[in-house]
Amino acid sequence: MKRSWGIIKFVLLGALVVFLFSFTAERNKKRKLTKIDLEFVDGNTPFITLNSVNKLLIQNHEKVTSIDKETLVLNEMELRLKENPMIRDAQVFMTVDGVLGAKIEQRTPIARVSSSPDYYIDADGKKMPLSSVFTARVPIINAGEKMNFEKVTKLLLKINDDPFMKSGVVGLDIENNGGVVMRFRKYNFKVLFGNIESIEKKFQNFKAFFQKIKQDGTLKEYHLVNLQFESQVVATKR
Repeated sequence: MKRSWGIIKFVLLGALVVFLFSFTAERNKKRKLTKIDLEFVDGNTPFITLNSVNKLLIQNHEKVTSIDKETLVLNEMELRLKENPMIRDAQVFMTVDGVLGAKIEQRTPIARVSSSPDYYIDADGKKMPLSSVFTARVPIINAGEKMNFEKVTKLLLKINDDPFMKSGVVGLDIENNGGVVMRFRKYNFKVLFGNIESIEKKFQNFKAFFQKIKQDGTLKEYHLVNLQFESQVVATKR
């Protein structure tokens, strides 16, 4: 008899726990959102406004406090954010106290292509539209329609990773044969980089040559520096 009573108490206790859990879950579903908490995790200046992100999240609702938590589909919200051309990745979540959170990673432009219309190349080697909110300070590329995005992106990333080259290079001219001519910020000479290969070696050669002519005080005497020959630098004076 005692054993039966113990089983009955266990069953009743279990039923009570299930009831309370279901009641709390149902009540939590009917709660409305309290606010939206957005975070840009990439560290870049925003290329999309917080207001635009809010609209992507809440869509036709006038304000976040009018949305029931049970109506939210977080996966759909993430997809809407990822479809925006300024956003590389997004994670949407909801806290127990009714806060709708979103962590957003923007795309990173590494060059701007002069075209009709202009567009960026991002760090993934993909086309990225210009932003009406912020203009990135990146090298300007003049190129034909047959530009090899993969190779150009590889060169741009190498430039970004090299403080000296990043601070100096303001533009790239891509020739029809795929060769590259670099333009620099403070100097009138151009650098004939040639095919996009042996990038690190060409950078080393150029920096060594640059330091030499800077020490000699002859920077202004050159109008073309040719890096096409891996073992040497050929420079042409004015």
